[in-house]
Amino acid sequence: MKRVLLAVSLLIFLAGCTSQPVPDPLRPAPPDLPYRTWEIGLLAPSYMEVWVESVDVLDQRGIGYYRVHGGVSSIQNPPDNRGDPRGWPARPGGGKARPMTGIDLPEIVFVRWQSLAEPQTYRVRIDIPDWVREEMIKPQAAYCAWRDAHETQYRDLITVGLAPGGIAKAWLIGPCLEPIEIGRFVGSIHPEGPYEGASGGLYYRPPSEHAQRYLDTHEIPFDSW
Repeated sequence: MKRVLLAVSLLIFLAGCTSQPVPDPLRPAPPDLPYRTWEIGLLAPSYMEVWVESVDVLDQRGIGYYRVHGGVSSIQNPPDNRGDPRGWPARPGGGKARPMTGIDLPEIVFVRWQSLAEPQTYRVRIDIPDWVREEMIKPQAAYCAWRDAHETQYRDLITVGLAPGGIAKAWLIGPCLEPIEIGRFVGSIHPEGPYEGASGGLYYRPPSEHAQRYLDTHEIPFDSW
């Protein structure tokens, strides 16, 4: 009888142990952030359309994440050449944003994109300094005029502007906070061309109607970015 009770007790003990989650050494712990996730946004100057092939991130833990963002960036193409692509806006928006769920704060952001206005394929490395990561987790008092509310916010969005000539500019942005410039970065021509040579030199598409009209009547303002 004692042996039966001992066996039953052992089975109950083992069942209780196996019901607990077993840590996976190959899966990193979730980032310890004051919000659910940070984001990356993509934008381009008016008429200077881009197709982003890949955004890769190396986070502060040294873990790499590949193709976490891409596609057409946010852009304005007003008809009849009413837009102005020169320079960057004083207060850039978030662009086409995507959450970096499960990724810790960034150490390096890599972008590979097609500049459809030229056309040319570029790649750039954007180093994220320590002060940027510190700023991303610092609570800020914000006033949101559009809803007349005071609240605490974070600058949890890194917006990357992409321009012809391989120029990239990055800002740190919060919903109702003033943007902070991270830096201007000069990329290089990707020697394998679009899609790393897999498309035989073919780009995503030609510029759209209004973009092409601007390109037909103006020079690309390379020096303005």
